[in-house]
Amino acid sequence: MKYIVLGLGHFGRSLAIRLTELGHEVIAADKSLTIVEQFKDRITHTVCMDTTDKDAVGSLPLKDSDAVIIAIGEDEGASLLTTALMKQFKVKRIVGRVVSDLQKTVLEAMQIDEYIMPEEEAAERLALRLDNIDIVDSFQISDKYSIIETKVPTKYIGLTLKEADLTNKYKVIVLTTLHLSDSAGKGTSGKKASGIAKSDTILHENDLLVLFGELSDIKKLIEKGN
Repeated sequence: MKYIVLGLGHFGRSLAIRLTELGHEVIAADKSLTIVEQFKDRITHTVCMDTTDKDAVGSLPLKDSDAVIIAIGEDEGASLLTTALMKQFKVKRIVGRVVSDLQKTVLEAMQIDEYIMPEEEAAERLALRLDNIDIVDSFQISDKYSIIETKVPTKYIGLTLKEADLTNKYKVIVLTTLHLSDSAGKGTSGKKASGIAKSDTILHENDLLVLFGELSDIKKLIEKGN
């Protein structure tokens, strides 16, 4: 998949590097030539440009990208102007970075529904979500192990955990399942854990699995289960 990351501060570079490591094509832009040169060997493509310049960003393959992430943090004005340009270019998926409540309000007014907070952990989580649309959330335990929240793969809907046999097949542990519900009838999506997963736990459609294991094994489960 192809992603464009605008802004190579701490968050932007973490995201761009991680997406590159996951095997995606990444085009990263920043106005600082020094930063662009510093990370050119760790990101698929890097380019020096002013992302508030309509002609400059218009030269990027915006319509061919799966998502454009505005990772600019320090300059809120530049971030909002860049976001406005992405809306003008009708980019199909825009992910904004939020550094203040006011900025969040403006993004919502611009109908930007996807945004993230500026910490490296958020960059890692977003990279995993972009890498696999079935991953809802994640938490890295160590360099080797992660806890991943993902949709129940189609292949296993209606089966019990014993029947699915995910631990033996994929070397992952199901910690619990989450049921998505309308919170108190207010239209707010809520998650309710079913408790510690047992062999007779049934995997329902639209439920979420909370998995523990190596990321590569969890991704195999997702890919082969759908």
